[in-house]
Amino acid sequence: MTVDLPSTNTDLWKPNRVLNRRIETSVKVLFGAFAFVSVATTIGIVFTLIFETFEFFLDDFFREKLAEQVGRPIEGLWGDIQTFLYSLRHFLTDTKWTPLFSSAQFGIFVLISATVMTSGIAVLVALPLGLLSAICLSEYATLRTRSILKPILEILAGVPTVVYGYFALLFVTPLLQNFIPVQGFNALSAGIVLGIMITPMVASLSEDAIFAVPRSLRDGAYALGATKRETIISVVLPAALSGIVSSLILAISRAIGETMIVTLAAGQNPRLGFNPTVPVMTMTAFIVQVSLGDTPAGSLAYKTIYAVGMTLFLITLVLNIFSFWFVRRFREKYE
Repeated sequence: MTVDLPSTNTDLWKPNRVLNRRIETSVKVLFGAFAFVSVATTIGIVFTLIFETFEFFLDDFFREKLAEQVGRPIEGLWGDIQTFLYSLRHFLTDTKWTPLFSSAQFGIFVLISATVMTSGIAVLVALPLGLLSAICLSEYATLRTRSILKPILEILAGVPTVVYGYFALLFVTPLLQNFIPVQGFNALSAGIVLGIMITPMVASLSEDAIFAVPRSLRDGAYALGATKRETIISVVLPAALSGIVSSLILAISRAIGETMIVTLAAGQNPRLGFNPTVPVMTMTAFIVQVSLGDTPAGSLAYKTIYAVGMTLFLITLVLNIFSFWFVRRFREKYE
């Protein structure tokens, strides 16, 4: 009696992977859909800013002003180009920002100067605090102490920014008034509290970069007779420089885009200059002011929030591009 055997013995043990392949394909499609939604949302935001910003620069207000200046109507494609260039020139060169007044002026550098000032003060606070905290956690604290202190430090990142804003207005400003003549709303208190807010970001990311430096580099420095301080300054920090700079640039971008702290503590007085003791208006504070609902939708004053938002977007984009370049240029790779 003969028995028919399968053509190959491997067929008996070959697992059925059909269901696994279907699940894997479904997971890929699902994750791809999530990635597409995030990318599409970003593209939608960018195109909305671009379209509305062009609407601002081509508004009839600028067209009429240009027509009065040249003494003839401004029409057609060439007229649009002239109007765009005219409005862009005033946007970049005017020294006042009064879009809600009857005699409107649109000098964006008034808002940029306030934003740069508050962000600069924040960096002066966050850089030493964050970097020294990162060095302490990575080089001096034990693993147990690090596991306790680092989550406590990162709790600051979870505090609502409106709480920081009232803290700056009701505590930091009266405290500063005991030592220096600052007004009730001022850029100094807003910048200080803004620096406290971004300190956990600088500390956490810098600590991760420092902690990732191989132990062999430290041991080599100790073998050559370097002290712990010399090792940290001359070996560890240069090796982690790309990560430290990336954390700082990310924190600066966060400070530039912060809204509630500068709105509550810095005031809403558009002023060109870098005096931190007086009220100022940042770009985000202006967007909040216009977005409160008092400005008619579609008006020139309403369109300014898109022009300001586009300027803010370009500033953060430049910072991020610089961060990517710096990391690729100075990143140290260890085997």
